[in-house]
Amino acid sequence: MQKRKVIIDCDPGIDDSLAILLALNSPELEVVGITTCSGNVPARLGAKNALKALQMCSSLHVPVYVGEEHPLKRELVTAQDTHGEDGVGENFYEEISDAQIKDGGIDFIIDTLKNNEKISIIALGPLTNIAKALMKDKEAFNNLDEFVSMGGAFRIHGNCSPVAEFNYWVDPHGADYVYKNLPRKIHMVGLDVTRKIVLTPNIIEFINRLDKDMAKYITEITRFYIDFHWEQEKVIGCVINDPLAVAYFIDRSICEGFESFVEVVEDGIAMGQSVVDSFDFYKKENNAVVLTDTDEKKFMYMFLKRLFKGYEDVIDSVEGVI
Repeated sequence: MQKRKVIIDCDPGIDDSLAILLALNSPELEVVGITTCSGNVPARLGAKNALKALQMCSSLHVPVYVGEEHPLKRELVTAQDTHGEDGVGENFYEEISDAQIKDGGIDFIIDTLKNNEKISIIALGPLTNIAKALMKDKEAFNNLDEFVSMGGAFRIHGNCSPVAEFNYWVDPHGADYVYKNLPRKIHMVGLDVTRKIVLTPNIIEFINRLDKDMAKYITEITRFYIDFHWEQEKVIGCVINDPLAVAYFIDRSICEGFESFVEVVEDGIAMGQSVVDSFDFYKKENNAVVLTDTDEKKFMYMFLKRLFKGYEDVIDSVEGVI
């Protein structure tokens, strides 16, 4: 199997950490590097959390680069009320000493694109790093294979305003710039599909019967997230948005959608809203694939089987968990 080379651009974050675990445990992917921007947490703190996820997979050889620490224009607003002050459920893990965080995330993205014919990017946070890299060297993106962005919302309410999804709301100027300048269609993995991906107490109880170390880590980092979801949305469990973007990149049959022109509102009451021209009012060239449906069970089986290798038969045989 020929692995697809990917950069994961993210803001870890609880669900970013889970997405990194899925990517590293997927034989189809070669994660050539992780870049962080500010979003769920400040970029440098996110990089430290990325190292923890890499350590869980014995993958500290994967380089981690800090990118932009502020959105293009607006003031940074983090989601530490959602993810904890440390970004991973207020577990305050010891810092990883076996690997070093590097600076220069923007240059890493550009250099990697320039020196490889087929590189894809899975963006799990605000699009600040991508916008900055495009501004600096748009030509480098001619080598971009595919681009998947966890962000946006089409026919569903937002998660930080009535209309806006958090990643695009944090840096609406960056998101809009990327949609209007990236030379590839953006696969928009928005809230319409990610809201269906819920890590339930049943699943957490189940995985604790399997691999103890991985289950312990997942249980620890999601406990705070579960409490937040109950208090804010009366959801029993927690929505894990970002892993779906990784799963969809690997297996397109997990989600369905349609091509459309998309732009992101930069200011005002609708700041961060992803405006999807599904009826072609603008008569503009489609710049996105907007996902609208997902097979949540198919996703969850993939997620569990890859993170808990050796327990595939058990995962298949247990009923009523997924």
